[in-house]
Amino acid sequence: MNDPAGLPLEHAERPTFTEPWQATAFALAVQLHAGGAFAWPELAAELGTRIAIDPGGEYYEHWLAAVEALVVRHGIATGAEIDDTTEAWHAAAAQTPHGRPILLHGTRER
Repeated sequence: MNDPAGLPLEHAERPTFTEPWQATAFALAVQLHAGGAFAWPELAAELGTRIAIDPGGEYYEHWLAAVEALVVRHGIATGAEIDDTTEAWHAAAAQTPHGRPILLHGTRER
């Protein structure tokens, strides 16, 4: 049985992303690809490698690790820059009241 969008019901009943960060990680990859940072087959290969190494791992954690690896490989950011930004985001999130945007140092609310 299919839903009106033509998807099998077992797929229509499950969300594509179970956490907001997963959608963000996906969108990040799409934007980087669209901007010419890497080819989609390159991401697929990196993702496949990570899944093969840890087949029981969380899919979108593998996805994000693959994107980060390509960002480093292509010189867009270093691993240390990614780690520093991640740490800064977590610190900013901890200090941000619920319902307000999380702002990193040097950004401002729009």
